[in-house]
Amino acid sequence: MITRPSPNFDVRKLPIAMLVLHYTGMQTGDAAIDWLANPASNVSAHYVVAEDGAVLQMVDEANRAWHAGRSWWRGITDINSASIGIEIVNPGHAFGYVPFPRQQMDAVVALAAEITARHRIAPANVVGHSDIAPTRKQDPGELFDWPRLAALGLAAVPAPSLDPGWSDPGFLAALARYGYDITAPTEAIIAFQRRHRPVRLDGLIDVECRQILRGLLLAEGL
Repeated sequence: MITRPSPNFDVRKLPIAMLVLHYTGMQTGDAAIDWLANPASNVSAHYVVAEDGAVLQMVDEANRAWHAGRSWWRGITDINSASIGIEIVNPGHAFGYVPFPRQQMDAVVALAAEITARHRIAPANVVGHSDIAPTRKQDPGELFDWPRLAALGLAAVPAPSLDPGWSDPGFLAALARYGYDITAPTEAIIAFQRRHRPVRLDGLIDVECRQILRGLLLAEGL
């Protein structure tokens, strides 16, 4: 593992209970790393994973990196204090979003497995930036291989479920119960779809969305 210290961190106020995955969203990985190490940026992450699978540590896990920004998940608002942040090099939607190379995903999976085991992070608390900030973020996006993480027990897997037949307000209430901020309902639905049904990001509640969400709740015992 390569080390490139960032000065952008402070003291945690909460125990580690989450892993947040991001993409860098800049034109090059080097530019993203330089920005994360720049004291003027006021952003950082614990780790950066390059396209070739190289892993760079920028903030010690004991410290609070500045990667989540204004965000919310399951009642936690200071997600920086409660999480480890991994930035995955990818130009993102603004600069020509591309699939994540196999070597890169291999490294992300290995790193996520180590972190979740070390801190006993539940699969449902392995989230994307878009999950915790639906109105602001799209990363790591619909091309990220969440099913691979789920198959390894590193991300949430819905239990088999029939359509619960919820009304749209009922779906939103269930989405909030699962952990999403539903202050902006359409954005929350799209964030849910981006993560759990990425083939169609229309912000509309349908049978498939209801089944998936009910399955996630069942898997969590909620």
